[in-house]
Amino acid sequence: MSLMGIDVGTTGCKVVAFDHAGAVLAQAGREYPLISPQPGWYELDPDQVWDFVCDCLREVNAQLARDPVSALSLSSQGEAMTPITRAGETLANSPISSDIRNRKQTAEMEAALGVERIYQITGQPMGTYYTLPKILWWRDNAPEILERAWKFLCYVDFVAFRLGVEPAIDHSMAARTLAFDVHKLDWSDELLAAGGLRRDQLARPVPSGTIIGEIPRALAADLGFAARVKVVAGGHDQPAGALGAGVLEPGRAMLSIGTTEALASVTSRPRPEMLDYHVSCYPHAAPGLFIALSGNQTGGRLLRWYRDELAAAERASAESSGRDVYDVIVEQTEDAPGRLLMLPYFAGSGTLYEDASATGVLVGMNFDTKRADIVRAILEGLTYEQALGIRRLNEIGVGISHLTAIGGGSRSERWMQIKSDITGLPVSVIHTSEAASLGVAMLAGWATGVYASLQEAAAQLIRLRKTFAPRAERSAHHQRQLEIYAELYQTLRPVYRAMASDK
Repeated sequence: MSLMGIDVGTTGCKVVAFDHAGAVLAQAGREYPLISPQPGWYELDPDQVWDFVCDCLREVNAQLARDPVSALSLSSQGEAMTPITRAGETLANSPISSDIRNRKQTAEMEAALGVERIYQITGQPMGTYYTLPKILWWRDNAPEILERAWKFLCYVDFVAFRLGVEPAIDHSMAARTLAFDVHKLDWSDELLAAGGLRRDQLARPVPSGTIIGEIPRALAADLGFAARVKVVAGGHDQPAGALGAGVLEPGRAMLSIGTTEALASVTSRPRPEMLDYHVSCYPHAAPGLFIALSGNQTGGRLLRWYRDELAAAERASAESSGRDVYDVIVEQTEDAPGRLLMLPYFAGSGTLYEDASATGVLVGMNFDTKRADIVRAILEGLTYEQALGIRRLNEIGVGISHLTAIGGGSRSERWMQIKSDITGLPVSVIHTSEAASLGVAMLAGWATGVYASLQEAAAQLIRLRKTFAPRAERSAHHQRQLEIYAELYQTLRPVYRAMASDK
């Protein structure tokens, strides 16, 4: 028998089947388009997402004749939601986290309740990302959707519902709606009232790892399942990825290096001081723990920008040699500290300052500067940003002593060594890049008795590929550079304000 993890991301979905020892038996993925009908609007077609999930399920199940799936669980992007009728008809596309059409509604919620009160209840710094302000936009601009909607479902509960189970949402995903009390682990009556919603319009909140139903036989057969399949509540993709990386105790953190960079550290409870640094704190996919989530929206997108705008030679080299273009880009850098400093704010400042006016900066260029120096500055700048975030978390009592890296960027050994040298922490890389799918597969196995605990599941399923240790001399140099890096934003802040006011 096998365990399945379904991950529904912003630009694509993945389905992965694992054996009980953590080996990948089969996997499939599909990309779907992001729809932008107007500037600042970014949404997905939920029916198209469901169709692609079904395609992946059939493709994976076709390869599992010897190891049919006994249980599955789901992870997904946060915040995006779909309004549906009782018959299951979708009423609108799903605005994703980066959709900012709801700025007016976000400001109104902030004015009515106050940033501190919202954070006290939800553990989320106020912003346009969340589900509730997006629903408020519909209230003001498309009230017929609210009138017809039976439920508003995030993608974990939407896909589970389409798989034939009653709508249920795990605590980590519920927290991303801005309507969930992370202390009571229930919907907040105060926030529901502010959003004009009733409890019965949202899915039932349950702990991650709860069995929420079984796929009906006819649907299971149509999707290629060969046996009865339990559906288990999963998690928001970042906590699910942390679980799949074995991040299960305070002191450990997951560093997700993909299109964006996210740092998910384990803590025992939310702390009010986290609001000063705009850190989200909400339930982990491992029940009883919390995740402190911070990050930078630029992340790996910065390497993609370099690839598209500056790396014609590297693209040609990769095409002629059959190598991955990112390997070619990164390996041109020397194994030595860089000569430039980059502020990687190509999509605003990210968590520490939440400054949308902040832009990218490259300091130290002269006529000796090479493309490889810019690449090194990208790799180091993204890491200095994370190191500064780790410093702030340590200052408020969320101590971090070990990082486990996941995502596409974790495949680069040179970058992982840079991460270790700059943060001064050991950085481990796990055996699979599909940590979110692995994390929810662990939940499926734990819920159905395959593993006695999540710790046992982690011991059986997760294997470290390599651990990078900080090099003392390099770390000392980078700590000096970090002090300079920490001053860059503060120095440039008046410039950013002036530039933004002039637009």
